[in-house]
Amino acid sequence: MCLILLAYRSHPDYPLILAANRDEFYDRPTAPARFWPESPRLLAGRDLRRGGTWLGVTRDGRWSAVTNVREADRTMTGGRSRGELVKGFLAGEESPEDFLSQLNAEAGTYPGFNLLAGTPENLWYLSNRVDGVRLLSPGLYGLSNALLDTPWPKVVRCRRALASALALSGSSLEADLFALLADRNVPPDSELPDTGFGLPWERLLSPPFILSPAYGTRSSTVLMVSGDGQASLIERTFSPGEGPDHFKEIRHVFPIKGG
Repeated sequence: MCLILLAYRSHPDYPLILAANRDEFYDRPTAPARFWPESPRLLAGRDLRRGGTWLGVTRDGRWSAVTNVREADRTMTGGRSRGELVKGFLAGEESPEDFLSQLNAEAGTYPGFNLLAGTPENLWYLSNRVDGVRLLSPGLYGLSNALLDTPWPKVVRCRRALASALALSGSSLEADLFALLADRNVPPDSELPDTGFGLPWERLLSPPFILSPAYGTRSSTVLMVSGDGQASLIERTFSPGEGPDHFKEIRHVFPIKGG
């Protein structure tokens, strides 16, 4: 993922609301979200090159999502796939705290990452660009390709839009979440981060929804879990070179075990 917006225990009807965009090169083969045959409780898309995933949820309410850290001066060739982090948590049984604490010891073997891991009980965060694991309190969070809540323009703008959307519920809330993910607004150059890739790339990567000939937003996902334990994961996938109005949609609705 390259943009994650999260409302955690901040809506009267939905303890968990997540809206996220996955940005990737168009030539990287990908499978849309489905329950995995070898792990039937796990619902996620799949990176067909390395076998991992960027975001997923399980029938018992475990969920996880990852973003990379954008940094031109710290490249790693041949490193482990960040997609295995989400897969590993979802397929396992450890608590988020235990999983991330164990991962922290070997986090340096991966390229830069931010990892969110949660259950119906709690939510934890780990980045290998800052020390230690962090328990997250209820609230609104934004995550792109820097540390959690780093005020990049699209994070600030989308968190503001998320806060407004929380006045809604049901299909109206879902529509607002997809609308904020579809934002193609490019902020002024003076507001852009400098991650070492040069101004043309910073401009290209600055909107919530990215569109270019070779690289862009491949999918938008909304995950909502209601107070009575009903989970909805809606994924919209986009063809190369097409904007957010042209998509294929997959919808999964299922009860959280024990919810």
